[in-house]
Amino acid sequence: MSNRTIITNVLVMDADRPEGEIETVVFARGLIESIGDSVDATGVTETEGTVIDGTGRTLIPGLIDAHLHAYASEFDGFGIDSSPTSFVALQASRKLREALYRGFTTVRDVAGGDLGLQQALQRGVVEGPDYLFTGPALSQTGGHGDGRTPGVEACAHHHHMGEVVDGADNIRRVVRERLRSGAHAIKVMASGGVASHADPLRAPQYSLPELEAAAEEAERFGSYVTAHAYTADAVQRAVRSGIRCIEHGNLIDDETIKLMVKQGTALVPTLIAYDAMGRRGEQIGMTEDARQKNAVVLDKGREAARKAHDAGVSVGFGSDLMGDLDDEQLAGLRIHVEVLGLAAALRSATATNARILGLTDRGRIGPGLRADAVLLGGDLRQSPAVLWDPDADRQVYLGGRLVGVEPVRYQRVGA
Repeated sequence: MSNRTIITNVLVMDADRPEGEIETVVFARGLIESIGDSVDATGVTETEGTVIDGTGRTLIPGLIDAHLHAYASEFDGFGIDSSPTSFVALQASRKLREALYRGFTTVRDVAGGDLGLQQALQRGVVEGPDYLFTGPALSQTGGHGDGRTPGVEACAHHHHMGEVVDGADNIRRVVRERLRSGAHAIKVMASGGVASHADPLRAPQYSLPELEAAAEEAERFGSYVTAHAYTADAVQRAVRSGIRCIEHGNLIDDETIKLMVKQGTALVPTLIAYDAMGRRGEQIGMTEDARQKNAVVLDKGREAARKAHDAGVSVGFGSDLMGDLDDEQLAGLRIHVEVLGLAAALRSATATNARILGLTDRGRIGPGLRADAVLLGGDLRQSPAVLWDPDADRQVYLGGRLVGVEPVRYQRVGA
């Protein structure tokens, strides 16, 4: 059987075709071989390729989730970091497989993951998207990544998602070790958070020398730092320290947005996380304090993302769903469409995220790019819900391979 796939008469929508264009697209050898109307699929035999009639369907680039937590086996950070590594890794494999089946062909894990999980995916031991990881997020003592509950003197030594590292010199050493070990980027906690126990939401975290040390070391290595930060103060400190990407940013103001535009700093909102926690927080065991924090940032996040986008900030897409909330991932696209509109939301989760992650081989439908794509069972312009409806018909291609049907290769294209 040929690994060539020809999709005829399909509506292609991506950053270059925001209004959509009817095209014929050919996948071959893991890449997009061609796109246009010059391919004649008439008479193509089974050995020459698979022909799919795309009439009435939409082809979009493979989706990218720039804020996923594969190791988030539950909502409580202390519970995760005290769980056996084998359990956390097996849970991660399930989460990643399900993300791929939803159409997310690339994910960035910004608090967890390691080279072993990445290798298992690349070698076909488990099925999942192309996987980029930061390793555990760096946190100051008492910061958002310090999972210890006040009054409970216990230590969860696994550090699956967060690690306490204080002092500029120690941060330099850890950043060097992370990047040596294959991390895509570095994640720092630059403000308080919703789910953490000990820190106020609005408290800036890490000193300027500590943030600058992380950014400098990553930059010298050819990588970058992304920062968990909510408030205008925390985001401005991170941006001025040389940090290139902000996660969340729900409480930023106009001055901060202007600074981000000037410095070219990207924003990855995680709007579905607050929406899901608002609806299901008590069910998943969120404390009353965490639910109150979530209420503060719930609506502000939408406003911040819209204003940042309108001002020219590169606004990506992230889900940030912990524990059982990961089944809400596609709903994040619905919220993004509500906030930014269909074309901008699709661009955020494809081309913009690819640019934020420094990936030039994906995020669009074009010759020579990876054949990562999602074939949706409907006209996306007329029925936007086919993008996020979990029951909608979708065929996911990863490196030209039809996910869930064709066998996983040992070594993936581009691995």
